[in-house]
Amino acid sequence: MSQPTRRTFLEQALLASAAAAATSSLPGVLRAATRRPGANDIIRVGVMGVRGRGRGHVGNFKDSPDAEVIAICDADEGVIAPAMKAVPSAKYYRDIRKMLDNPDIDAISIAAPNHWHSLATIWALQAGKHVYVEKPISHDIYEGRQVVRAAKKYGKVVQHGTQSRSSKATRDAIAWMHEGGLGKVSLAHGLCFKRRESIGKVAGPQQPPSTLDYELWTGPARLEPLQRQNLHYDWHWVFNTGNGDLGNQGVHQMDIARWGLGRNHHPRSVVSVGGRVGYDDDGNTPNSMLSLYDYGDQQILFEVRGLQTGKHMGADIGVIFHGEQGYLVSASYDKVQAFDHDGALLRTFQGGGNHFQVFLDAIKNDAPEAVHASALDGHL
Repeated sequence: MSQPTRRTFLEQALLASAAAAATSSLPGVLRAATRRPGANDIIRVGVMGVRGRGRGHVGNFKDSPDAEVIAICDADEGVIAPAMKAVPSAKYYRDIRKMLDNPDIDAISIAAPNHWHSLATIWALQAGKHVYVEKPISHDIYEGRQVVRAAKKYGKVVQHGTQSRSSKATRDAIAWMHEGGLGKVSLAHGLCFKRRESIGKVAGPQQPPSTLDYELWTGPARLEPLQRQNLHYDWHWVFNTGNGDLGNQGVHQMDIARWGLGRNHHPRSVVSVGGRVGYDDDGNTPNSMLSLYDYGDQQILFEVRGLQTGKHMGADIGVIFHGEQGYLVSASYDKVQAFDHDGALLRTFQGGGNHFQVFLDAIKNDAPEAVHASALDGHL
């Protein structure tokens, strides 16, 4: 039997009606949640993917007085111990579809690998759940558009995991820039100078961990033999499941760049060059990449450098906005600074934020539009 394509999975997920909930292709994922949380209710959350970033999701929701983690989900039972220790009363699910069948869950928080983000989001929306989904919101452009459509269709709260959207420093700096603080801004220079080591090279297919349902973990991606030393995390550097650092760390800076330019649409063209240089390993995503996004009178220039690289204008992971009256450097979560062309400090913006609480507040207020990073923001 041939494996279904990613597009087939997503088309089925988006277009199936509630009457099709019992079909074999989408078992149980279209059942509506049984309640609508109110302003005084505790939001009951299920977290998908708890090996790495998902533990942060568990911790953030656990620490909020407005939420309770009642379920966790991961295809690898061998990685769930820390999450279960943090929330010992939570129920464990291996299959996201089984978790979505639970009518007690109000919201799903997704920190699984990139190739699962869109499908899990759409399934959760169809099941009547609100969704917090890690960056990137999709593995490719087609999927992202389906998530935007699904969010609009089902009317639930969807927040994308670009946390800088809730950072006071970044919000205030961009508002100041939009008010003309730098005059006309023509260029946003995004930087992802993040050293990445080689993932090694194997002689042949590897055995997945015995604690893992590898076919379920692969999900909507192509079911291929495991051809690298480490299944976990190194999926970022294989196109079948990841997007390289442009679609990993780089999503945060790309979002700030577009947000800062005030462009709420895709660029009219993109030119990109790069490759995987410096080592020969089992990864196939670029570790060195230069991309130009053309918006006409404004551009985003984005650099990914996975080998050792020094800082540029005080930043290694950040965005530098170039305007008529100076430049603005966003190089940390809670501090952004503006300078004139001679390097003299003009303004300092400071303060953090709680992206997870913004999501919870939007649910409690029944206000999908109140999120700081919408499905459309994530898609763009």
